[in-house]
Amino acid sequence: MAVNHVYQLKIKLLDTQPSVWRRLRVRGSVTFAKLHSVLQDVMGWDDKHLYHFQIGDRAFEAPDPEASGENARRHRLRSLDLEPGYKFLYVYDPGDDWHHEVTVEGLSALLPDEDYPICIDGENACPPEDCGGPAGYAEILLALESPDDPAFRERLEWLDPSFRPATFDVRATNRILQLAHRRKRAV
Repeated sequence: MAVNHVYQLKIKLLDTQPSVWRRLRVRGSVTFAKLHSVLQDVMGWDDKHLYHFQIGDRAFEAPDPEASGENARRHRLRSLDLEPGYKFLYVYDPGDDWHHEVTVEGLSALLPDEDYPICIDGENACPPEDCGGPAGYAEILLALESPDDPAFRERLEWLDPSFRPATFDVRATNRILQLAHRRKRAV
């Protein structure tokens, strides 16, 4: 795969309702460590936990003496020659066990007037960090629907009052990406 290709990826958080997903475009030269960082930003995670990518029989993860997978800093997305339609797994926070299905939706040439990475679509807010995985998130959603139920009082006290599960702001997400990941353009 040529260095100047762009991958369009759809990331879907599994085992959550309503569906939480994002669509983005990244350079093929992105390392898996950098892709992890981009996914943290587009999904809305806080990057507090371990992660790994599972692609076929290969795992890519942060360098760590106890890691059993390959070093995510040493491998680039383009090095795997993934074709449109290919799906792989991104797992964040093994304690809460958030599984994301990543689908390669397309490959295209690098556009000189487009910044990368760029989020082009998405739906719904990411669950709060450390909420107990998909089951804990389902409980939070129930608590938000029944705020007067004493069984949910503790969940609501723990939850950030600004949390809105049905919101996603692509412009705000791209501002975050611009500050964190995009190279400055030459004038």
